[in-house]
Amino acid sequence: MNSEQVLAQNKVDNLRPYDQNGINVFEAPKDTTTDFDGIKVKFGAGFTQSFQGLKHKNKEGGLSKITPGFNTANANLFMDVQLADGIRLNLTSYLSSRHHNETWVKGGYIQFDKLPFKGQMWDDIMKLTTIRIGHMEINYGDQHFRRSDGGHTIYNPFVENYIMDAFTTEIGGEVLVRKHGLFGLVGVSNGMIKGNIDSLVATAQDDNIHKSPAIYFKAGFDKQLTELVRVRVAASYYTDKSSGGQTLYGGDRTGSNYFMAMEKSGGTYAANAFSGRLNPGFTKKVDAFQLNGFVKAQGLELFGTYEIAQGRTKNETTDRKARQYAMDAVYRFGKTENLFLGVRYNAVKARLADVPVIGTNLPINYTNAINVDRIAYGAGWFLTRNILLKGEYVKQQFKNLPVADYRNGGEFSGYVVQAVVGF
Repeated sequence: MNSEQVLAQNKVDNLRPYDQNGINVFEAPKDTTTDFDGIKVKFGAGFTQSFQGLKHKNKEGGLSKITPGFNTANANLFMDVQLADGIRLNLTSYLSSRHHNETWVKGGYIQFDKLPFKGQMWDDIMKLTTIRIGHMEINYGDQHFRRSDGGHTIYNPFVENYIMDAFTTEIGGEVLVRKHGLFGLVGVSNGMIKGNIDSLVATAQDDNIHKSPAIYFKAGFDKQLTELVRVRVAASYYTDKSSGGQTLYGGDRTGSNYFMAMEKSGGTYAANAFSGRLNPGFTKKVDAFQLNGFVKAQGLELFGTYEIAQGRTKNETTDRKARQYAMDAVYRFGKTENLFLGVRYNAVKARLADVPVIGTNLPINYTNAINVDRIAYGAGWFLTRNILLKGEYVKQQFKNLPVADYRNGGEFSGYVVQAVVGF
């Protein structure tokens, strides 16, 4: 049996490829014309080994002493199963990551592109509809389709994710409808990163002990306008009015790809897993909106994000706001677009719960807001569709922080090189 026959034997339908073919694929493809000829199981993986040479500084001192060296290797394991005609199952496990060195499950879901009901009505509905149910990466925004996820970093033309990283896994369901380039999605989840049957605890600032579900919506347009030009626009909204542990901006349990950058001395990699990111800390309630635009014209691709969010913890009475915008420009070239160059600018303005409010000359939601901005230059080479070598030069600055905050006057810069495998 040759390699093509093996792949055909283990083919799972409507699956986003884990290799180079999965780049710029957003929602999983939709095909209802395939026939089911028995249960099929496909295993895949993502491996990333990084070497970093970053330097950091602040006004106060006391930062971790970092030198050039290899980071902990990250690895993911994917299992996809064709259970029935138009029905597949996914299970993703983190084999090794910065935040957890041991193996543990990220999540899993069942996806229905067909339903096991007879009748033309059901066939017509499912030609347009995809249903997902499980403990899964929720489909809020488009940025999460381009991010690094533990050892699976092949989709990201840069090394790290956004400063304010909208990504989490929650228990719930989504219904996606697509037709003629238009799409719409509605989802409902438990609004927490894990199962939780505990009662909420009232505080002096918030006596609401009702756990609300998270509800989110997405709509947009995605079409190949000509042979060379593709355009996608998407808008997403997420709301959770009362949660026992909301993690929309803190749901990554693997960690940042900038090891110990702007971290205090004496800490461990696991305890300081999210270097370079900014979590606004909307743990009790959150309302978030993300607008994305994507254009690919031949080898040039532009991807932009504008995001606003507001929320608070259970120990606050007033919502705080956060705002983020980012732009990627990537040029892919070579016979199979196996080479690329790129630049990303990302900026966040937010008021954090642990930054005291002083004065009233600004609106309360942005009083003493801090600013974080990053510029990154990236390049990569796909040796094969499964093997990628990429590198990045980055500079990130922290501005408008209180004098007593150790990040005051902080910045880090330098390079990170990654060897990546995805299949």
